[in-house]
Amino acid sequence: MRKAFLLFGILVLTALGPTTSVAAPAASTDTGIMFGGQWFEANQSGSSTVNFSELPPIVEVYTATWCSNCVDVEHALDAVMNETGLQQYHIHRAINEVQDPLGSTEIDQRFYDRYGAHAPPVVVFNGSVIKVGSVTDSDSLESEFTGLAQENMDISGTSTFTWNMTSNTTGTATWAIEPLDLEFPTGASLHAYAWIVEDSANFEEGTNGLGDYPHVVRGIIELGEINMTSNPYVMAGSSNITLPPAYDGEDLSVHLIYQFDLPAESEEPPKEILSPPSEEGLKEGLPAASLIASLCVIFAAALTRRD
Repeated sequence: MRKAFLLFGILVLTALGPTTSVAAPAASTDTGIMFGGQWFEANQSGSSTVNFSELPPIVEVYTATWCSNCVDVEHALDAVMNETGLQQYHIHRAINEVQDPLGSTEIDQRFYDRYGAHAPPVVVFNGSVIKVGSVTDSDSLESEFTGLAQENMDISGTSTFTWNMTSNTTGTATWAIEPLDLEFPTGASLHAYAWIVEDSANFEEGTNGLGDYPHVVRGIIELGEINMTSNPYVMAGSSNITLPPAYDGEDLSVHLIYQFDLPAESEEPPKEILSPPSEEGLKEGLPAASLIASLCVIFAAALTRRD
């Protein structure tokens, strides 16, 4: 009996000991694509019209100033950006966060609601493909990200975006799609958003050592929705918006992003694969596991002494 209890304690310690992270392959988000990326400095008015085929691939980067794994991911994305013109949008963790002042609870919640992820690093390409973690099953993160960024979304049409600055903190965003030829399921919706991005925010207390954090999303403002009842679709509108404050400096820019939302198939919680714990999250979770394991061994030892 004594040997059995001691063996049980050892097995529990082994099972609950440190774990290693496993590569999570890129997977479909099943939420709908995102595209766009036209932008202007917030303090300068401008207008542009481009074919959808000329729009850059866009990537949402879920990150944090304490996340060391995020540095590898972001450096790889920088290399891909130089080669493909990739447009980066960094969303800093804010929910239950005490170490990162660059996040917004609203933006963080939107990322979780859409992708089911709360543990950085996570990257989402064009709203349709999600890659969790910093471990790659390819030759390198750069090669994997390049392949994901270059996937063709097969969209035809043109997008016009005009930004008219009316004050230091306000402006008018005007947009138009003429036409958008794309097939989507019944119930799908298309929204236009203004994403307000800070070019670089300085936070020297960040423990991952970057100091300057680029492409920080400071606000996401809905501009309008198109009724998906006819194809090809024509969408146009104009909205007066108020800019969110920058963390520091005066380097905000206004980006036009189109987002498809597919109808939800069920109310089931997000898949486990979309939100595995980060390396830091694993470390935070270990004390509780170690406590349970230690109590088991103490219990076994007590029984041994009792016998």
